[in-house]
Amino acid sequence: MSSEVVHVEVTGKNGEALQRFYSEAFGWKLDTNNPGGYGMLRQDGQKITGGIGGAQQGSQGGVTFYVHTDDPKATLARIEKLGGKVLMPLTQVAPETTIALFADPEGHVVGLM
Repeated sequence: MSSEVVHVEVTGKNGEALQRFYSEAFGWKLDTNNPGGYGMLRQDGQKITGGIGGAQQGSQGGVTFYVHTDDPKATLARIEKLGGKVLMPLTQVAPETTIALFADPEGHVVGLM
């Protein structure tokens, strides 16, 4: 079973300011036409997407990468067996997108998509 990084996101206290910063720094065009104004980045010819937005309440934000897996339930079980901790169970965030978040043994947050 192969897994690849498919999405990267940057979140923080002021999502709109971060969107302006990254848009201007790298010339990125972000699509914010969605509930919550999450700035989606899709670049022609690249498999990896990105997103920039506000952090969830109680979080200072950070940088997270998301890994695609064909069997997310089995992957989360394996992660827990290896000392990781599920932070957010599998959650449908869009019609064709389900994500989960876990912390590795040192506390780094990583997502599954």
